[in-house]
Amino acid sequence: MSKFPRILFFLFGFIASTAQADNIVTVGVAPHGGYVILGGTVIPLKEVTLSAQIPGIVQTLAGEEGDSFTAGAELVTINDDELQAKKRAAEAQLSAAYTAMQNAQVQYTRELWNPSIYNPRPMGGMAMPTMFDSFFDGGRGDFMGSGSDKGIERHADLVTQGTQVQTAQSRIQQAESGLREIEAKIRDAKSTAPFDGVITDKLVEVGDTVQPGQPLLRFSYSKFLRIQAEVPARLVPGLHKDMVVPARLDVNNTKVNARVALIAPEADRQQHTITVKFDLPEGVPGGPGMYAEVMIPDINSPTKALPVIPKSAIIKRGSLPSVRVLDDEGKPKMRLIRTGIELDANHVIVLSGLKPGERILTSEEKPPANWEQP
Repeated sequence: MSKFPRILFFLFGFIASTAQADNIVTVGVAPHGGYVILGGTVIPLKEVTLSAQIPGIVQTLAGEEGDSFTAGAELVTINDDELQAKKRAAEAQLSAAYTAMQNAQVQYTRELWNPSIYNPRPMGGMAMPTMFDSFFDGGRGDFMGSGSDKGIERHADLVTQGTQVQTAQSRIQQAESGLREIEAKIRDAKSTAPFDGVITDKLVEVGDTVQPGQPLLRFSYSKFLRIQAEVPARLVPGLHKDMVVPARLDVNNTKVNARVALIAPEADRQQHTITVKFDLPEGVPGGPGMYAEVMIPDINSPTKALPVIPKSAIIKRGSLPSVRVLDDEGKPKMRLIRTGIELDANHVIVLSGLKPGERILTSEEKPPANWEQP
């Protein structure tokens, strides 16, 4: 072999060994407390149960389980023929009340501008009896001292006509209230989607007779999912809102990070647990109702040093992640590991499968601040 090929071979070997050395990282340690794995249930972000508000027969159902609808779409309608008949009767009563109101206002206006007390009585026959009546009535009024002032009688007539107007107004308000009540019941005959979502459970069929309060269907917003878990009260101090914890879904043993979304303010009086909800990333497999697990940190357990590795060293093949560990001869071998929480954006704690001081292959070069080399 000539000198030139030997130099190329030497340079190639030097570059390869340097690249391999650059990818070798010693497993560090990070102080961390213990974990408790708790089972939970996957739930939708929002879910409502639509119930009947009026008695009747189910007339229409918009779809089946899994069908999607936008907010405001009609999902269930109940037959409202009887209510429609009552509405027409109420409208007729309202129209009659308005007519009576107009008549009362005309009578009041006539009395205001053309008082009946000053109008002569209509004559009958030869007009002589009327003349005699007026003569004697006027004489009697003058004799009693009341004929010269008719203001009291005019006031009484105005009050009477004004009372008729107020009575007519009250009847209009009563008719309008009755009509609004019927219209509200007609609206209650239709159950609409409160938000964009899907039907998750259909509880009635077309033709069923329902009563007020009877569930009709369940409607949920399932684009985003949550895990709901009952956490023992002693573990809750280790959680806080927006905290990220490891979780596992019962679909292909999927591992994800869940964010604490809600911690109930009160514990269950019988189980002495507190309901905690964890937000899941968008697009996770599965759906509402499936089993899931979350890893809750136990602040009461003694702190121990756990292995920590770069995330770039993890190879995801199959149900569990693995890493390439160098043996005593420097040969890489695949080993399954179980990961815990993330220390930062680039490093993760290993719960099992590795020991501090072992060497692994990775392309990551900078350890986290609290990573101590053994």
